[in-house]
Amino acid sequence: MNAQSKTIGQPLNRVDGLLKVTGRARYAGEYPERGLLHGSVVSSAIARGRVVRIDASRALALPGVVAVIDHTNRPRIASYDEPYQDADAAEGSPFRPLFNERILYSGQPLALVVAENLELARYAGSLVDIEYEAEAHQTDLTIQQNEAHPAPAELPKPRGNFQGEYASSALSVDVSYSTPVEHHNPMEPHASTVLYQPDGSLNIHDKTQGAQNCQQYVQKVFGLEKEHVRVFAAFVGGAFGSGLRPQYQLPLAVMAALALKRSVRVSLTRQQMFTFGYRPRTFQRLQLGAAANGRLLAVAHSAIGQTSRFEDFTEHVVEWSGMLYHCDNVTLTYKLAPLDVYTPLDMRAPGAALGLIGLECAMDELACALAIDPVQLRLINYAERNENEDKPYSSKELRACYAEGAKRFGWDKRNPEPRSMRKDRQLVGWGMAGGVWEAMQQKASARASLDADGKLTVSSATTDIGTGTYTVMTQIAAEASGVSLENVTFVLGDSSLPTAPLQGGSFTVSSVGTAVQQACEALREKLLAVARQSCPEFSAATLEQVTFADGELRMGAARVALSELARKSGEMPLQAEVSAGPDEKRQAYATATHSAVFVEVLVDEDLGTVKVNRVVSAIAAGRVINPKTARSQILGGVVWGVGMALHEETLTDHALGRHMNHNLAEYHVPVNADIGDIDVVFVEEHDEIVNALGSKGVGEIGIVGVAAAVANAIYHATGKRVRDFPITLDKLL
Repeated sequence: MNAQSKTIGQPLNRVDGLLKVTGRARYAGEYPERGLLHGSVVSSAIARGRVVRIDASRALALPGVVAVIDHTNRPRIASYDEPYQDADAAEGSPFRPLFNERILYSGQPLALVVAENLELARYAGSLVDIEYEAEAHQTDLTIQQNEAHPAPAELPKPRGNFQGEYASSALSVDVSYSTPVEHHNPMEPHASTVLYQPDGSLNIHDKTQGAQNCQQYVQKVFGLEKEHVRVFAAFVGGAFGSGLRPQYQLPLAVMAALALKRSVRVSLTRQQMFTFGYRPRTFQRLQLGAAANGRLLAVAHSAIGQTSRFEDFTEHVVEWSGMLYHCDNVTLTYKLAPLDVYTPLDMRAPGAALGLIGLECAMDELACALAIDPVQLRLINYAERNENEDKPYSSKELRACYAEGAKRFGWDKRNPEPRSMRKDRQLVGWGMAGGVWEAMQQKASARASLDADGKLTVSSATTDIGTGTYTVMTQIAAEASGVSLENVTFVLGDSSLPTAPLQGGSFTVSSVGTAVQQACEALREKLLAVARQSCPEFSAATLEQVTFADGELRMGAARVALSELARKSGEMPLQAEVSAGPDEKRQAYATATHSAVFVEVLVDEDLGTVKVNRVVSAIAAGRVINPKTARSQILGGVVWGVGMALHEETLTDHALGRHMNHNLAEYHVPVNADIGDIDVVFVEEHDEIVNALGSKGVGEIGIVGVAAAVANAIYHATGKRVRDFPITLDKLL
């Protein structure tokens, strides 16, 4: 097939942008419905124990309060663990809201007040009296770390002889780092609107990264028929992983709707956004042994992460240390310490964002000890293959990331001596770090439908959490079908659409995008078959001889409108549906995105304040479908990485077992004044193995390595190494 108009690779504006800026994009908590009831969650004030008594009489006495639902009067739900396991569940026994009198963590939902409006429901919730029997709790990883057990996930087996090589290394570093709990806090808090239908079925608008995951969860927990549960998520105001699992507002809203046979909305407060999953606190130890020339001889990375008492949440924290650099003697360990807390949850670049803090700060400490430039040290230890899997990479342009990032930053002008660079009364620090994230592809389906007017509708049950999914899928469909961009509509966020995986892990474009491409290609074949039958000039045409472009089928001077072929097909609309999965040839290769991050900080010597003045982030992520939305993804990742380095931590009062800064005033994230210039560089990377699109995804890689680069820059500026994150001014002073 000949070339057609290219839309992939163009910096297209968001196709949903106008709806968002004019307020016409509706989110889960915004769907209107006559007679809609509102639910407000009453949360536990203790971290562990049991409910002795719930007295809702004062709340129920208020006019307009319809019901107070708790574990004693809730509708029937599944009584065992399995139905509560969803597509992102950790090993163990998932949390079951309002299941019984047991209290497993502070903030646990204990009752739902349902009223005619939200303000009344929230006020009535304050009148519900709960009598507790408290038990001793433990929420501090520091105290519980000795009780840690090996995580259930299988780690790469140790290779070589770490102990022997480490002991005989010319130079070694043995350093420990700690990272805090972080909460997702997307702009849109979690909400579920359950619209009760006359036939008893449920139409649910939920804040989720997987409409079909939520559909299956509700169906299993409440014993409903699949066709009686339909979940929508047309727009999601950020999620970062918080929407991968169904959060408790969903089953609570369903409970109320089924009990009352009415439509119910449950919206969580910002404070309640701190009562479910989060990025877990970790303690990490890195031991690096090297020859005098900088070659790594031994690497050990051990980490302890916190989890709940009811599930073992496991993420890939240490694996990156066995793959980012070449080393023959490696040992990796990861343990979990159970606490009286909720289960952690995947958060942007789960595991890598934490593990690369340890690895890349330790590499910087090694570079300083060896008096080798940090970029040079990384080049000396460049890995040509993924040694954890013993596979070559499908593509890897990390050297180009180092080179282009360093050139753009001006790294060659760096004086390696700490405290040697100044600007007025401020110390100037330059630091860098590398980054890696696996490039995954999941099985996904898509449907392409062409109507008599030549309008193409492509659909899949995926979501768009603000990353630009609507836009890139429109671009892929337009290029693959030959239909003009303005005549393409992509439909998503509906559990009744063709199957799609959860949106996360940077695999949406690779997975759903491949299915969209293949569905449009299958549609093209159908259109050509119609042309062969109905247009004499195309009677012997092959796919290789024709072009699909601007809504037409062309071959030489002959052309016919795709809309005409759709009409002639006798099928209205003409459609093709495809399921796509990873190619078999891919199995022999490791696939990953890579990055190199360069940071300049200004540190006030008297006040200890740190300003991140500029960042250069060089990214190798295969073929970039839309450079504009992809750049936005990297910008967001860099801002978050700066927050991880300097601002962000959930503070817990362990005496109460409760998070204290559960609001956006005291939970510190970077604001405009904290962010300097950010320069994003996409290096050329061609990959014909990773998937048919050659795309690797950019959602996660933008954050990986940023916090370490900031920390390394702070050391270069001050000569002081802070290993306890975030690096706040009290630690620097």
